[in-house]
Amino acid sequence: EMAQAALGAAGLHFDELNKLRVLEPEAAQQTAQLREECRAFLDKIVEFQRIVGSLIELVDQLAKAAESEKMKAIGARNLLKSMAKQREAQEQQLQALIAEKKMQLERYRIEYETLCKIEADQNEFIDQFIFQK
Repeated sequence: EMAQAALGAAGLHFDELNKLRVLEPEAAQQTAQLREECRAFLDKIVEFQRIVGSLIELVDQLAKAAESEKMKAIGARNLLKSMAKQREAQEQQLQALIAEKKMQLERYRIEYETLCKIEADQNEFIDQFIFQK
């Protein structure tokens, strides 16, 4: 016991297997426990990094998919706009054609009325000519 105290004063200790150690057995046990806790902590950090990495990958994929859908939507919207403009242009052409045909119809109506008047005048002239004889 006295030898152990003298060794202890010199900073030397015996472990449970009676091997000579520089560290106290309790400090050596705490060091080993701390080492195990550090290993476990490192394993958890590595697992956390793996999870975060896969999460970042997933978010990247979702961002790419969202960007792709956004581009499709923009394309569809632009197509609809151009189709609407085409339809508007067609409508304007048809309105112009309708106006042109209405004017033509009015000219034909006036021409018809004039011809009817001429026919009536000629019929009247013929009737008068026949009655004179």
